[in-house]
Amino acid sequence: MLLEIHPKLPMRNKAVTMHYYMEQLGFTDIGSESFDDYLIVRKDNIEIHFFSDKTLDVLTNDGQVYIRTNNIDALYQQMIDNQVTIHPNGNLAMKPWGQKEFALLDPDHNLLTFGQSIEM
Repeated sequence: MLLEIHPKLPMRNKAVTMHYYMEQLGFTDIGSESFDDYLIVRKDNIEIHFFSDKTLDVLTNDGQVYIRTNNIDALYQQMIDNQVTIHPNGNLAMKPWGQKEFALLDPDHNLLTFGQSIEM
């Protein structure tokens, strides 16, 4: 029945969001030229949609996405190699709930948490 989920997050500036997700995180734009105030990016099986919110206050933005991966260590290293800023409280760590995770904030302070289930 349910097959996929494509989160929709706010963005203040399409060009800035596009640059961050494509150049730093390695996503691909899949059709943003068709929509002035909307952006869709994809990486592997992950698709994230963004809508324009010019009045977004980044200090109160609660946008969050949890993205599962099957190689958290390689993904984390890729982020470090690309000089992506890791959230100050989001360094790669094993969590008590059996997930190895790290997190980052995009330019609009949407929280992206990446995690992998680890057998304990």
